[in-house]
Formats: sequence, structure tokens, C-alpha cells
Amino acid sequence: MIMDYPRFPYRGFLLDTSRHFLPLGYITKTLDLMAMNKMNVFHWHIVDDPSFPYESVRFPKLSKKGAYDENHVYTQKDIATVINYAKARGIRVVAEFDTPGHTKSWGKGMPHLLTPCYKEGRPDKSFGPVNPILNSTYLFLSDLFAEVAKVFPDQYIHLGGDEVSFDCWKSNPHVVQFMKRAGMGEDFAKLEGYYMSRVMDIARGYNKSYIIWQEVVDNGARVAPDTVVNVWKNPYPEEMNSITKKGFHAILSACWYLNVISYGEDWHQYYFCDPFTSIEEKKQQDLILGGEACMWGEWVDGTNVISRSWPRASAVAERLWSSMEAKDLQSAIERIENFRCLLMKRGYSVEPVNGPGYCPCDIYV
Repeated sequence: MIMDYPRFPYRGFLLDTSRHFLPLGYITKTLDLMAMNKMNVFHWHIVDDPSFPYESVRFPKLSKKGAYDENHVYTQKDIATVINYAKARGIRVVAEFDTPGHTKSWGKGMPHLLTPCYKEGRPDKSFGPVNPILNSTYLFLSDLFAEVAKVFPDQYIHLGGDEVSFDCWKSNPHVVQFMKRAGMGEDFAKLEGYYMSRVMDIARGYNKSYIIWQEVVDNGARVAPDTVVNVWKNPYPEEMNSITKKGFHAILSACWYLNVISYGEDWHQYYFCDPFTSIEEKKQQDLILGGEACMWGEWVDGTNVISRSWPRASAVAERLWSSMEAKDLQSAIERIENFRCLLMKRGYSVEPVNGPGYCPCDIYV
């Protein structure tokens, strides 16, 4: 009899398809490899500053103006293909539409969505985050998320909320005046909180639960008790402790950024990173759902995304599946070496992670 079960329910992999577009074949290969590693959540960071490849039926100009070109888009048929492919492998698809920052590509198709920046009292023709003071902003987002909620049927949607620069908001006299009227003073974190609270209410209106990056909570936004907080900042033990002390569910990303390439056996760091580090209270541990490996897209596309990701992500997968006591590095070195050779035999171009060596099959694809 085989006794095997996961330590955490959320064992994810984030793929960024905005900074470099990834054809469907590379997404489905990622899903295959996730399944082989017992990962069960595909976090699809589908849009960001550089491009908007999600093809909206309700707002077609978003991708027509915001994608790299007409061939670098995901149609709703493409998305259904990914979702069904993932489902057949026991994987959920959680889409991320990150706002109010990381939205430069949105503004190309929705020119009044972003905040005009000012210099010396006049608009300087540049734009910042989503404009949080216009009612039209929330009408647009409500219509967009009505569509997204149907296209992506998972219970959860990731609403982002990270790395919001306040400089443009500070420069805009209309934003400053709005804040004074609303009693926010000069605390732009409160303005961000106001915006995110309204967006979260929109998502809730479509029966969606949501995941947010940790800044939303760090900046004091009003969030529902069942919110899932994505921790990406270090030192991660302190950040995870802070989030769970506040009573929120948490998933960890901070120590598993696969896009940060280090010389040598960097996967050892992934293997010894643990969501429970420094968290001893059972009540807090119960709030930790798991974590995810993240492959941000600045330096990867279809030519290298698979090899850069695997089998380094396998170290993350083991940490999220196996018991906390499973930390025999020598055993892991031998097993990841054998697993890499198995993946090559199955036709996947995956990189060597242990230095000099060879695979008996000697198959290069």
C-alpha cells in the first residue's frame, strides 16, 4: 500500500505571459510538468505593463492596442483549451489581472483609464496607475470582471495590488483634491486601499473569492476575512508571520522566484525554504495554504522557459508536497538528477542542476 498525500493544498506555479508572450504549446508543457510534480494551481499572470494578450470580447481594444501584435493574444477559445487541459491533470487555473499598477498596456486600449501625470501644474503626457477617483474606472472594471468571471471559472481570481507607485497620483491636482475631500489627507496608501476595496467588492459581486499581493494588507486596505494574501517580500518568515497573525490565509512566493538565476545549485535554497519557518502557533500554521514557484517573464520566452523552470521548480514542488521533516539534501540531489533524466527521456528540454554529469538516455530535444 502506498501512503502519500500533500502537506499543503495550494501548490502553484506562476507563469508571466505579458513580458514575453508564450504560445499555447509552452503553457501546456508547463501544465504537463506541473502534473508530474504534483502541483495543482496554475497562476496565470496573463497581463502586465508590457502587453495585454487577453482578448476581451467586451473590450476588444484592450488587446488590439495593448498586445504586442495581433498574433500575440489568447482568445477565449485558447483560454478554454488551457483550462480544460489543466483540469484533466488535476490543476486549477487562477488568472491574475493586476491593478492599479502594472497597467501601462491597459491604457493603450482604454486611454481614460490611467491617471494623467502632471509636471509644473500641467499634464506631461505620461500616465501612472489606474485612475482611482473616476466612477468610469469602476464601471469599466465591473464590466471587464463580469466577463473574466465567466471565462475563468475557478472560485478565485488574483487581483494583484503590488508595487503601486504614488508619484503620478501625488502630481495630479484632481487626485489630491479628491483625497482632501475624502479625508485621506496626504496618505496615498489610503487611496490605494480605497481603490482595492472597491475592486474587491466588484469581484465579490461576481461570486469570486480573491487573492491579493501582500502590499494591499500592508497598506491597511479593508479586506474580507477570507482573503488569501500572496507573500512575495523578504524576509519571508516575518512577512508570513505578520499576515497570519492578522488572521488571513497566506501563500508563499518570496523565496521561490525561479527567474532569479544564480550560478550553481540554487535549487538548494528552494528546497530548504519552508512556509512554516519561524511560525510555531498551530492557529497560524493552519492559515498557510501553501506556495508557488514564480517564473516572471523578463528573460524567458518559448526558447528557454521550460529549461529555466525545470527541474528547479521540482524542489519547490517537493517542499509543498512532502512532510516538513523531508530535508535529506543528498537524497534530493540523487532524486532530482534521476528525475531530470526521466524528463529528458519523456521529451522535455530541462537544464542540468547538479553540475557535471550525464543522463544514460543521452537524449537532447
